[in-house]
Amino acid sequence: MNPVTFLLVDDLEENLLSLEALLRREGLLLLKARSGDQALELLLQHDIALALIDVQMPGLNGFELAELMRGNERSRRVPIIFVTAGTADNQRRFRGYEAGAVDFIQKPIEPDVLRSKADVFFELFKQRQQIAAQRDELEVQAEALREADRRKDEFLATLAHELRNPLAPLRHGLDILRRNPNGDGSADVRDMMDRQLVHLVRIIDDLLDVSRVSQGKIELIKDRVKVDDVIRSAVETAHPLIEKAGHALTVNIPSAPIWIDADYTRLSQVVANLLNNAIKYTPAGGQIGISVATAGNDVVIDVSDNGVGIPAEMRSKVFQLFAQVDDHLDRAQGGLGIGLALVQQLVAMHGGTVEARGNDSGSGSVFRIRLPISTSAEQYALPCEVPSQQEQSLLPLKVLVVDDNVDVAYAMGWMLEEIGYEYELVHDGREALQAARYYKPDVILLDIGLPGMNGYEVCQAFRQDELFKDTTIIAQTGWGQDRDKALASEAGFNHHLTKPVSLDDLGKILATAKR
Repeated sequence: MNPVTFLLVDDLEENLLSLEALLRREGLLLLKARSGDQALELLLQHDIALALIDVQMPGLNGFELAELMRGNERSRRVPIIFVTAGTADNQRRFRGYEAGAVDFIQKPIEPDVLRSKADVFFELFKQRQQIAAQRDELEVQAEALREADRRKDEFLATLAHELRNPLAPLRHGLDILRRNPNGDGSADVRDMMDRQLVHLVRIIDDLLDVSRVSQGKIELIKDRVKVDDVIRSAVETAHPLIEKAGHALTVNIPSAPIWIDADYTRLSQVVANLLNNAIKYTPAGGQIGISVATAGNDVVIDVSDNGVGIPAEMRSKVFQLFAQVDDHLDRAQGGLGIGLALVQQLVAMHGGTVEARGNDSGSGSVFRIRLPISTSAEQYALPCEVPSQQEQSLLPLKVLVVDDNVDVAYAMGWMLEEIGYEYELVHDGREALQAARYYKPDVILLDIGLPGMNGYEVCQAFRQDELFKDTTIIAQTGWGQDRDKALASEAGFNHHLTKPVSLDDLGKILATAKR
């Protein structure tokens, strides 16, 4: 906080020195003026808490100086204490108070009287500074709230737009298949619907991820990983979109492996998000690049493009939640303004940084990630191999599907039938316990949100039964946070799948189940 400033005005230097000696204290700045004109200059340059003004001065006397101060917006509210050697009769006091004085002090000055009066104005000004600082802080917070509210409104409008994009072709595809289920173009329609469903799920996953990270509900599962493995995984994820847009992708990675301590899945998601961002904002047939290099104890990953670029004033803002480079809510490529916010949060959780830059070529943009290089000597353990299709075919399992949503249950049954498994459907937890005794399933697909007994209670009941204590039980639920997975594990579930369950994920888990 700035020091409190007093102005001492007297034509005699020895009087100024005396006042200075009496008032000196920590946090107080004392300015001295030998004339009224000099005092006016200082009043225009500084925020004065109190003016101690001698009445009898050549040129402008104290009363005249006070009257001029009251006529100036900057100095009109400065408290004035007149210092006078003469007797302050009623007429002089009236003129002084009329000029704006708050008090008079007689010479010779009583030190304790002067200090006590000065202390009052010192503390008043400190309080004024605190109030001003709080007011400024509140204004900053209010502006931040207004900006957040504006971005929220834009986000909701954009979310409605983005959700309609995949929902519209899904609706159209269903209408086409209903009218002509075996038509020549039915396979293309199904492929289109699958792509749109994947896009819809990705939007929802990003929304949930941002919420979980913001609330500190995501825990990284770190291991020692190679950067080129992360890049390869991200490129595989983004490859279909790159091909569709006709972009040329260049990848430059050093031949020597670079190891980092990271969550392989989450870091791949970060790079894939940056690739998707580059694809989105680069016109068809553009250039996209990924380069990896070391800089001291860090690895630097650049994702570049020659697309529309980011204005310099927006480069620090694009990582804010719901931020958009422009207000074009109807642009073809769209976006919710959450992908880059998620990137920054996940990179920060890895102890790194990410920044947006302009491209050296003058067009497009570069997103640069910096992460600390691992100092550990352990190697990253590769995930277990998934059994082949031939191995899967040797395990024609019987699956009990338990879900109170009839449509979901039937759809899951059709999926199981498609990949060669038998199934039985039930829609109630207690009914599942009875059905399992006669059906004797090898695997139980169990929803969590069931009426009566919830999925956790049903699973616990199965585990207490000698017939099902070793049966593979898979949770399939709309609740997919780390806490939900932990609860499922505590209840006795072997696996946890988040709805909508993909056929590939389901097949991989069933392939590892024991008959």
